Amino acid sequence: MKLSDMFSSLAENARAFEERSATWQSELTARNEEMMSGVRKWQETAAERQDHMQKQMKEYFDQAGDQARTQWETMQKTWEDQFAAMKARGEEMRESASKMKGGDFASWSEAYAAQMVSFAQKMQDEATNAIASATEARAKTTKKKT
Repeated sequence: MKLSDMFSSLAENARAFEERSATWQSELTARNEEMMSGVRKWQETAAERQDHMQKQMKEYFDQAGDQARTQWETMQKTWEDQFAAMKARGEEMRESASKMKGGDFASWSEAYAAQMVSFAQKMQDEATNAIASATEARAKTTKKKT
């Protein structure tokens, strides 16, 4: 093969690569726009759900008696205090664990993350049970009224 043929072949391959690269880039841009559109739609839906939840909570509070409101506020304050204490304790533990050597800190961080996920799942289960209880109580109240 002649040197001139080799350069021609290289130039042709470079041109073909540039064309494919431009095609890939446009496809990635289109997909990126689709993904961003999906993210925006999810954010809007999440905001709507949050607004709906807040309206529903306001309705519950408006319907609830003073004693129920007081109990709820006390319970919420207790939960927030416990969460703040747990978060502070986690920061202390993370600070002392960061002094570990080598891969020990990475292992500790993974274990800590797994523990927090487990805790969040337990809280989600508790919330699910509370929703089920509220639904049952509301259904009983509705049956009594009719």
